[in-house]
Amino acid sequence: MHDLKLVRERPELLRDALRRREALDGAGPLLDRVETLERERRSLIAAVEERKAERNATSQEVAKRKRAGEDAEALIARGRALGEEIAAMDARRAAAEQELDAALLELPNIPLPDVPSGGEECNVVVRTWGEPRATDGLRPHWEIGQALGLFDLERGAKVSGSGFVFYRGRGARLVRALMNFFLDTHAREHGYEEVWAPALVNRASMTGTGQLPKFEDDAYAVRGDDLFLIPTAEVPVTNLYRDELLDAAQLPMAFTAYTPCFRREAGSAGKDTRGIQRMHQFDKVELVRYATPEDAANQLEILTGHAETLLRRLGLPYRVKLLAAGDTGFSSAKTYDLEVFAPGVGSWLEVSSCSTFGDFQARRANIRYRPAPGEKPRFVHTLNGSALAFPRIVASLLEHYQQADGTVPLPEPLHPYVGDDALRPAAR
Repeated sequence: MHDLKLVRERPELLRDALRRREALDGAGPLLDRVETLERERRSLIAAVEERKAERNATSQEVAKRKRAGEDAEALIARGRALGEEIAAMDARRAAAEQELDAALLELPNIPLPDVPSGGEECNVVVRTWGEPRATDGLRPHWEIGQALGLFDLERGAKVSGSGFVFYRGRGARLVRALMNFFLDTHAREHGYEEVWAPALVNRASMTGTGQLPKFEDDAYAVRGDDLFLIPTAEVPVTNLYRDELLDAAQLPMAFTAYTPCFRREAGSAGKDTRGIQRMHQFDKVELVRYATPEDAANQLEILTGHAETLLRRLGLPYRVKLLAAGDTGFSSAKTYDLEVFAPGVGSWLEVSSCSTFGDFQARRANIRYRPAPGEKPRFVHTLNGSALAFPRIVASLLEHYQQADGTVPLPEPLHPYVGDDALRPAAR
């Protein structure tokens, strides 16, 4: 959400942000409406103040005339008319403010200056790690998973519909191993406080992180209650200190949480739908950080590095992409995508997005800190990133490490969590 002062004094920054996001045609009229509503609101406030001043002067004159025994009926009638005008203007102002607040919630964040303009084709690979395995003769993960009995897509679809999966046996153990490995690394080595978060959140929480109102159609809502299944742990964890005032000494704050995630992902039908690449329910470990504005850029690099650490320990070749403005999420000011190469499908799979949001989310959720005693509170800057999402990590592990005999050796850090050094076909 944007500061009204920005709308009043520098609307060209918002217009330029929409242009860089290639969203000016769609959201430009909304920004025009925001500017109109803000002018109307301020005009009504000024008009009400003028009439209140006149009403006060009129009331004083009425009292004066009454004390002098003079006729004051005309002034009394004028005072009554002014009261009616003030009431009508206050109602118009309240309606304008309500429409203005709703419109502001629909405007995306301003990309940081170092974010490239344009769409997906303008994304920039900033670094790579590891050597992708050649794709010749390799099988996709869904064939490997079926052969090893790791997951069951057919029965997942029977029970819940397409986009759902049963992990079974060693597959279920592998998912649990990833959860424990990721959480242990972040909590024990990277200094995050582990959080076990609710999977249902209220409308205020979804609005605070930017999922609502724009993406309500992509969310799973609970019938009869104004509650939503979380699309990511970002939502409950970022809202942990909603409507609270922190001390500067508490920052930066860092949290990690495992949760299931639920997404309709409207419009994604037919894209990456084979196997477990794109699911309506999946599991993920999330990182969330609060920072001061001055430290937020550094905190993004730290957070992204923590996600990269996991990929290197898993031995999975990956690349880091700086997303262009048009490919950057609605709430984000800057995003790095981490993509792992899956040789069985011959493509790069996004396994993490690490983003900084400036005060965009904190302003919506009213998360503030006091820089020093006696100073005016400021909004914190929020950051988050997946570290990591499970399904595509599972897919990448199976495809990258597959052997001709059907065995899938596991990277060493997973051995104590899985209780074995490889996934092997069942003996016949």
